[in-house]
Formats: sequence, C-alpha cells, structure tokens
Amino acid sequence: MNNELRVIISGGGTGGHIFPAISIANAIREKCPDAKILFVGAEGRMEMQRVPAAGYEIKGLPIQGFDRKNLLKNVKVLYKIWKSQRMAKQIIRQFRPMVAVGVGGYASGPTLNKCAAMGIPCLIQEQNSYAGVTNKLLAKKAQKICVAYEGMERFFPKEKIIMTGNPVRQALLDTKMSPEEARKQMGLDPDKKTILIVGGSLGARTMNESVLQHLDEIRQSDVQVVWQTGKYYHASILDEMKQYEPIPSLRIMDFIADMGVAYRAANLVISRAGASSISEFCLLGTPVILVPSPNVAEDHQTKNAMALVNRQAALYVRDADAPQEVIKLALQTVADEDKLNSLHENILKLALPNSASIIADEVIRMAKSK
Repeated sequence: MNNELRVIISGGGTGGHIFPAISIANAIREKCPDAKILFVGAEGRMEMQRVPAAGYEIKGLPIQGFDRKNLLKNVKVLYKIWKSQRMAKQIIRQFRPMVAVGVGGYASGPTLNKCAAMGIPCLIQEQNSYAGVTNKLLAKKAQKICVAYEGMERFFPKEKIIMTGNPVRQALLDTKMSPEEARKQMGLDPDKKTILIVGGSLGARTMNESVLQHLDEIRQSDVQVVWQTGKYYHASILDEMKQYEPIPSLRIMDFIADMGVAYRAANLVISRAGASSISEFCLLGTPVILVPSPNVAEDHQTKNAMALVNRQAALYVRDADAPQEVIKLALQTVADEDKLNSLHENILKLALPNSASIIADEVIRMAKSK
C-alpha cells in the first residue's frame, strides 16, 4: 500500500468503543506506517482526551443522544444532529478518506452516514452481542460488519458479517509475568489466592456495596482481595472504612493503572460485562463472575454475560442480587480449584485473537478496492 491511505475512525462515548478504535488504528499504522488516520468523536466525551493521548488527531461533533424522559429537550438535540451532519461533511471533504470505520457511539452516526452518501466505503465494528442503535441504523450503508458474537445475523445482513472478535488493549496481552510475580509487583502475598473486584474506571456502586456488606467474610477468609472502588467513590469508602478494624488482606485502590498485571495476579475477577472486558477475559483465560450493569441500552451487558454463562465460561450474578451474593460466591469459587480450571479452559475456547489485525486488513482491502 502506498502512502496515500487515509482512514476516518468514528465513535466513542465509553472505553468499550474507544479501546477497540485505538487498537484498530494501531494495527492499520503497523501495516501502513504512512497511513493518515483521523478520529471523529463527540464533544465532551472521553474520546476527546483518550484519542490524542494515544497519538491520534480527533475532531469533535456536538452530537448527543435523545432524552427519552424530557421530550422538549430533543428540539436542541435535533439541532445538534443537523449541525453535526454539516460538520461531518466538511471534515470528510477536507480529509478525503478512502474508507470509514464506525465503532458505535453517537459520533459514528453522522460521520458514516455522510461518508456513505459521498461514496466512501464503510466498515462498522459491533462489540456487543446485542447490536447498538447507531450500528443497526448504519448496517444498510456499510460494506462490512465486524462482530464478536455468533448469531448477529438477527441484526445485520448475513453476507456482510465478518467474525473478528473485539480488539483489546495490547498492553494486557503483552504482560508475560507469572501470577506470583504479578502479585509481588502489586505488593501482595505471592502465594495467596487473590480476587480482583473492578467496576470500571469510575467504579460501580453495586460492587462497592457488595464488599462493604461482607467485610467480616473477607477478614475471616484466607484470600486477599484487590478492590478497585473507582475514583468517584474512593474518598467516601476510605472514610467509611475508618470505623472498621483494618483488614490486611484487603487492598483498596481508586484506579489500577496496569490492568495487565492486575489480571495476571487474580485467580478470579468480579466485573461488569462490557464487551471489551469480556474479550480481554477470553484472551487471558480469566475466571470471572459477571455482574452486568442494568444502566445500559437494551440491557446488552446481560446478553453479553449470558453468551459466556451458557457455555459454562463464566458465572453470573444479577446486579440486584450482588450485594447479598457475589462475595460469598467469589469466596466459594476461588477455593474450588476444579471450578477455576473449568472456567479458565471454557473461556479460553471463546477467545478470538488478532482481531485488530484482521479488521485492519479488511479496512486496507476496502481502501484498495476503491
């Protein structure tokens, strides 16, 4: 491929959209070092910081989603959609992409709509087992649709679907240390069974309540627990913990910078069921208890979780039941070596490696064909 390859990548809103997008961009650049890559995101969303931090240029659109509770506010939303479409058209004319990639999220709607209208081939990447609204709307205009779950023909034309899996953060896969070395690096006992509890970068109230209600069980167990509270909740939790006797086996952290090390250190993880996280667990073979967030569109995290649970590749606790159940289940599971091995083997079978590279090859092929 010569040095004229020009690619627009659009979408974002959450890490689940942004991490795959950056991974795809990195894979394209690895194959075509001179490729010009431009991101288009939504103003005020996390992609506006994360993408430049990864070394890529990004343009922001004033796009936002509809307010289903206050319909009057949608007059403003409609104006922002109209304005975003005009801005997207201008960005496309100036950048002159040969191919467009949509990863889901508000910004990918106007960007890929305009690209398709201007004859630019489009590829969309759907991370979840239940397709998002934006990707469902874009599917008719896309040439290729990259998915991570079977059965996606119920949302998309079968002939357009490519089973690629979800691109993940490469740093996680590059961490080669043993569990014992990872625990040492985190300042933990290298020989103790370890449970990692994560609720995302901002934290999850349910996860935190689950721990707070079972401190005695954690204290009495022979297990060490790494608890990522999230930055939003961290100060209040530290304050609340002052009323209890210290628990040496409980490590409380607001944010974990190196998740590769944290995953290696853990015998068992308790996590939300975002598509990117699930793909990471599959590739690493991580035994996991999934607690899907109820605050997501179409309850897609529960559908993501059940795709694993139905194959005995993960355990599942409803968000409403987690404060009572999830710590007890975790302590039972981490003590059951056969169960851990079974979860490890079954989740590894669902791994789809090299996703970013496969998608990058398809993007380059589409650009060449144009």
